[in-house]
Amino acid sequence: MLINFFMTLKQERLPVSFTELFTLLECLKRNIIFGNVDDFYYLSRACFVKDEKNFDKFDLAFAKYFEKIDVVSDLSLFEIPEDWLRKQFESMLSDEEKAQIEALGGLEKLMEEFRKRMEEQQKRHQGGNKWIGTGGTSPFGAYGYNPEGIRIGQDEGRNQKAVKVWDRRNYRDLDDSVEIGTRNIKMALRRLRKFARTGAEEELDMDDTISSTARNAGLLDIKMVPERHNAVKVLLFFDVGGSMDPHVKLCEELFSAARTEFKHLKYFYFHNFLYESVWTKSRRRHAETTPTYDILHKYSKDYKVIFVGDATMAPYEITHVGGSIEHYNEEAGAVWMKRLSDTFEHLVWINPTPKDYWEHSYSIEIVKELMENRMFPLTVKGLEEAMALLTK
Repeated sequence: MLINFFMTLKQERLPVSFTELFTLLECLKRNIIFGNVDDFYYLSRACFVKDEKNFDKFDLAFAKYFEKIDVVSDLSLFEIPEDWLRKQFESMLSDEEKAQIEALGGLEKLMEEFRKRMEEQQKRHQGGNKWIGTGGTSPFGAYGYNPEGIRIGQDEGRNQKAVKVWDRRNYRDLDDSVEIGTRNIKMALRRLRKFARTGAEEELDMDDTISSTARNAGLLDIKMVPERHNAVKVLLFFDVGGSMDPHVKLCEELFSAARTEFKHLKYFYFHNFLYESVWTKSRRRHAETTPTYDILHKYSKDYKVIFVGDATMAPYEITHVGGSIEHYNEEAGAVWMKRLSDTFEHLVWINPTPKDYWEHSYSIEIVKELMENRMFPLTVKGLEEAMALLTK
């Protein structure tokens, strides 16, 4: 049984291996769960799924294998689990809703009538007040009205009166979700990793301890090593103000995740585009700035450079002398970006604006060209692709 289930997961392109299968078998051997399909679902998902973006793929595979999703048009194929309408159901109802259900004789009566009508009905039904179908006032079906019904085969609720919904689930891949939090950002940034042991010796070296103890005639000889840290060095530039204001929360989450993931991180702020100076404290931005030339000469070429901005501005702010809206820049922003890209080999631009809008902005197209198309959306997938590029 589990072998076939495992192969179904593989067919749905889930990244599963025999290690996860053996883990599930060990859990079952220890009787962590027993005789409950819901418990098996959560246990197997915990064993097989290591990334939230694969939850829907797992659900599809699980439903496919255990035949929990059927075509609504063939009512004779339905087998209703006894606890389907009961589990976690009554606790979700208000007193008024419970009273409405009692109008048909209670939940048991509702289920009994549903089974009976499924056995009696031989064809599709439209309208009326008895059979399972569409329209009408029957307690069972779609696109009708009944204060205590079971909804089947309807895209979404209309009157919000169904006591339970039995519909085909519409799955949505999460790979390209734009709603990302700090945790998902951290997972994406971890693709840009190069571990090295730095700092004080505070982590147990198990292999060396065992070898040294063996060489010492069995007398314990503990060996410590410095903790492993991500040795990647990053320069992070954030566009702030103006059109970036709606993206503040998302950028804060990215900033928080980056500070956690990268031990060697230097960050700077700019407005709209890169010019002759940047800053690290917005309140002191006019009094305390960092010359861009200093960045070019201070940081080694192995630094990874990440720009975060919507790249939305007047095109002349990038291409012309004096184009900056805040000061007179003696050299065009495009010149400074060229100097940066000539100095640092690994450089990307992360754009919080949805990718569908990029082609409608001339300034975004200019920035993409300057970046040699190394622009990615600020989504989980976009960050993963950007980090993968930076590791090359």
